[in-house]
Amino acid sequence: MNAGNPPPDSRHRRPEGVTDTTVEALGALSKALETAERARGALYDFHQLTGSADLALDDAVRLLRAAGHGRRADQVERDILGRNVIPGHWTFQIVEEYNATYYDVFRAVEREIRQELAEGRDHLYEAEMKAARRTEGHPDHTAD
Repeated sequence: MNAGNPPPDSRHRRPEGVTDTTVEALGALSKALETAERARGALYDFHQLTGSADLALDDAVRLLRAAGHGRRADQVERDILGRNVIPGHWTFQIVEEYNATYYDVFRAVEREIRQELAEGRDHLYEAEMKAARRTEGHPDHTAD
């Protein structure tokens, strides 16, 4: 930390006996969870975009029929509309399975490890970085 700067707030201060390596390990675990959070968000994007595409097919089918292309409208309805994105699954099922088999377990394990090693305190690595990078006396670098 910069000389003269206060340490992180009590909620983000490492408990006594927690080593630098443990703080670094917890930071790496937190970063991995944040990456999984981003992947989960992308999965929800995939789910919503695919659903929107499927709903937009209604207009395509209607317009193909209006333009006299009934055979092609039938093809879109038969081959694409409501289709599974992977065998036996719509996107909501993929999201549910990701959450149940990966994301929920990841969050629980990260929380359990953080509780055991750091009294449940979160973002110790980042909080210490914030304290170290503060410019003493600058109003936008306050501890709070």
